[in-house]
Amino acid sequence: MITNRYHEPVLVAETIELLVRMPGVYVDGTLGGGGHSLAMLRELRRKGFSDESLLIGIDRDDNALREARRKLSSSGGNAVLVKGNFSDISRLVRRVCNEKGLAASAAGILLDLGVSSAQIDTPERGFSYLREGPLDMRMDADSEPSAADLLNTMSESELSTLFFRYGEEPRSRGIARDIVAYRAHHGAVARTEELAAIIRKREFRPDRAIKTLSRVFQALRIAVNHELEALEQALEESASLLCSHGRLAVISYHSLEDRMVKSFFADRSHSDWGPKGVGLREPLKKAAFDVVTRKSVVAGQQELLLNPRARSARLRVLEKQAEGDCGDPK
Repeated sequence: MITNRYHEPVLVAETIELLVRMPGVYVDGTLGGGGHSLAMLRELRRKGFSDESLLIGIDRDDNALREARRKLSSSGGNAVLVKGNFSDISRLVRRVCNEKGLAASAAGILLDLGVSSAQIDTPERGFSYLREGPLDMRMDADSEPSAADLLNTMSESELSTLFFRYGEEPRSRGIARDIVAYRAHHGAVARTEELAAIIRKREFRPDRAIKTLSRVFQALRIAVNHELEALEQALEESASLLCSHGRLAVISYHSLEDRMVKSFFADRSHSDWGPKGVGLREPLKKAAFDVVTRKSVVAGQQELLLNPRARSARLRVLEKQAEGDCGDPK
């Protein structure tokens, strides 16, 4: 049974305060159920920016797009929702802006990474070891391969590398060996409960088993959806889309993503002062961006009580320095 129960968006107040500061084009590159987009539209209206603004929502999940359309239909805001991967954000935004006769530059872009509660809670999607269902994990049901395809065609060495690289799982070799042995004796690993049982046989302590299960399922999901490659491209393209004083906000949920975002922001905000020891009055090349959040923004105690999913969320914001004109931030 497909569910439309989308999670409460995390760090909404903090994100909106840091992101919505002037009229213009706003992009929700990971639309989900539309919670952050709805908050953006409401803030644009509250500040009197609605008539001069457009929100573009992007998601590759058809269920998410349906839920977001339902949620945003009565918002009264100017929104266009399109199916696509946020790694293709530049082309998608330019296409919509061209159709609307607008300059393809963004005043604000939000990337809320990871998997939604609706996806996790739907057994048919195969994202969770807590739900019995097929090992699918595809965010776009029309894409391939699935998690089962990877699990049953990769070698022991390839599986071990996958679990270690994308899940940071210290027992990756043993788990890969167990999976290959299971395949040899029982055939393909096709369902979430099968994979969970293989892992639990190796981990006798329940607390360690839960952590291992989380890491292995995360690794498979990242590999199936090419999440880190997509994030790398999305960061590059998002930065290129920002207008003067435009901001890119990214919410990450695990260390691999957060390190990528932190490194990208640091690189883009770094000025080149030449070789060490050369006393220059001005940098050889001045950075075109500033990091707004020197430390990641995390959820407060009240939000954590209401929304436990927020406990691992980290918000970072990057701002493009003045160049040309696309409005004055408020």
